[in-house]
Amino acid sequence: MPSDLYEVLQVQRNASAAEIKKSYRRLAREFHPDTNPDDPEAEKKFKEIAFAYEILSDPERKSRYDRFGDVGDASSMGDPFGGIGDIFESFFGSGFTQSRRRTGPVQGQDLETSLQLAFDEAVFGCEKEIKIRTALACDTCEATGASPGSNRDTCSVCSGTGQVQQVRQSLLGQMMTSAACNTCGGMGWVIPDPCQICGGEGRNVVDDSFLVQVTAGVDDGTTLRLTGRGAVGPWGGPAGDLYVQIRVGGHQIFERVGYDLVRTLPVKMTQAILGVEMEIETLEGSENVVIPKGVASGHVMRIRGKGVPHLQGRGRGDLLLEVLVETPKDLTTDEERIIRDFAGSRAEDVNPPEGGIIGKFRSAFN
Repeated sequence: MPSDLYEVLQVQRNASAAEIKKSYRRLAREFHPDTNPDDPEAEKKFKEIAFAYEILSDPERKSRYDRFGDVGDASSMGDPFGGIGDIFESFFGSGFTQSRRRTGPVQGQDLETSLQLAFDEAVFGCEKEIKIRTALACDTCEATGASPGSNRDTCSVCSGTGQVQQVRQSLLGQMMTSAACNTCGGMGWVIPDPCQICGGEGRNVVDDSFLVQVTAGVDDGTTLRLTGRGAVGPWGGPAGDLYVQIRVGGHQIFERVGYDLVRTLPVKMTQAILGVEMEIETLEGSENVVIPKGVASGHVMRIRGKGVPHLQGRGRGDLLLEVLVETPKDLTTDEERIIRDFAGSRAEDVNPPEGGIIGKFRSAFN
């Protein structure tokens, strides 16, 4: 501990008891750990201040310190934090150590569940039934917890306040503190004749179901928060929230990428060469699209506004068509001849017919 306790309390050696007390209270307020939760140096300083005041506030120990510089046995000073919370309570109110009184029934627990959706249900939204095991208000006692015909009684220990006061001895003398009443748990009342159905809790655990409107555009992994759909609290307490984890199934044709829908569009070789207007399937029915002449495999065509609706705001994503040119493999002799003539007209090298010399040579090794 520092050698000069007067310096710690920032007072002169001839300071009066009132001046020492005033300075101590000011410094204790400044360096209290509750006001400096992340500052270990403040906590160290606070202990020094508490130790100095412990000595200088005791006339006998102060006299011995003034004459000999002796602080006595440091272990006898007691807990430097003892009563300090009460001091701060008198300074600032009940924000530091006073137990808070419950102002009413406790809110119920939040719950979680999952909801399976089909691909198109997630895209366009739907109404789904949710089944969950939860706590609901007891109909028998109307959530009071008291058996029919009886009532809750005012707690005789706290007289209905939910708190009991205690007198504690601190460095500054006697301090009055408040704490939750152990008899009634801070509620202010007791139930002498509990409801036999809910056991006096005012709620029962049951299987429940209800319909929920799923917004268009939700995606796999989305969490819906349904306010007030969790378990109800005891004795008429408000319900918690229900968190619904969305699980979306796949689709045989479409894939979702953000708010866009993507699908492969098979196109015949002749259609890719010459172009074509064709009817395709979308999630909303049939749609006519024009395949341009000379389209290549892998080319992506975009149909705007045919994708997934935006969750927030207006508008929709797009439908992306990835062209896949199909090359025929089962050509007839006449079809192959036509293709060869076409390749010849464009001076493009191709393999010779299977019936030629090279074809016979190749067949010998197959």
